[in-house]
Amino acid sequence: MGLDIRWPIGLMFSLVGALLIVQGIITGSDTAMYQRSLGININLIWGAVLLIFGGVMTYFAWRATKQPGSPNKR
Repeated sequence: MGLDIRWPIGLMFSLVGALLIVQGIITGSDTAMYQRSLGININLIWGAVLLIFGGVMTYFAWRATKQPGSPNKR
């Protein structure tokens, strides 16, 4: 069976991270919105963290399919 759970996890985290980055960029100038987080743009920071994690998971899934003798390769 060629199911690798890293593909959907990586793509999901990358998508959510990209959406948070866009949200952080759009609302970056709204100081009242980020008052509770001491003026730190949390959406932008955590969007970047999620995008990096999703990219790493996707890279590992892609690398696993390229290795010779991999059970995912038919």
